[in-house]
Amino acid sequence: MTLRTLSQVLQPALDNGYAVAGLVCLGWEDMLAYVAAAEAEQCPVILQAGPGCREHTPLPVLGAMFRHLAEHASVPVVTHLDHGYSVEECEQAIEAGFTSVMYDGSRKPLQQNIDETARIAEMAHAAGVSCEGEIGFVGYADGEQSNGTDPSEAEKFARETKVDAMAVSVGNVHLQQNQGDGLDLERIRAIESVTSVPLVIHGGSGVPAKQRQLLARESHVCKFNIGTELRMAFGQALRDSLSSDPERFDRVAILKDTINPLTVATKSVLRSMQHA
Repeated sequence: MTLRTLSQVLQPALDNGYAVAGLVCLGWEDMLAYVAAAEAEQCPVILQAGPGCREHTPLPVLGAMFRHLAEHASVPVVTHLDHGYSVEECEQAIEAGFTSVMYDGSRKPLQQNIDETARIAEMAHAAGVSCEGEIGFVGYADGEQSNGTDPSEAEKFARETKVDAMAVSVGNVHLQQNQGDGLDLERIRAIESVTSVPLVIHGGSGVPAKQRQLLARESHVCKFNIGTELRMAFGQALRDSLSSDPERFDRVAILKDTINPLTVATKSVLRSMQHA
């Protein structure tokens, strides 16, 4: 079994100048492709169950799918709850065998976010599970606006919550379809100067590949969450499969056609976080 906690893969990344991809899963084909790509690149991977995924498939089912893949993988695999919004959700994920939970209190007042995240981190650590928290709100393309992370608040948050990883708002945006102008390096440096906790970039699809590699090598950013970029690759592969034979109707045959193209796209993402 190559099942790992988040801390077990992020600390080596921090020490050795690379980052690990947190890949947003929506179904079995995604998961297969992500693990196949990680094996091809010989790097660890984080399989993430976000809110959209959990609406479609119950957490215990996702936990079993993730763990099955981890048990048969040749590289380290982290099974991660992304954007948990309650203690109950995090408890359910731990019970379902997840090795990492992310509690998102970023919309809440600072002290409330700290108190709630600390409670969940303590619960996770007692179960041998890692915990990621978020300080500063990361907005959404064509939606809620970001509220950048204050370095002094980040220091207090990291110290008082004892999280294993800290998601920050430094110019990143969720659901961004095009790579933008890049992240606020000055803000990242300011956060790094006051805490040694591994940093996480949500909305990593909007970060140019060259900057991902630079930050992985030269900063405390150890994890990039990637969803939109790979969902777009899946969508294109699905359209190609359907248009190749308009008479097809077998969903297994159709969905199988998405795995290889998605694996290729994922390998490119993984390479953008490794050593140059």
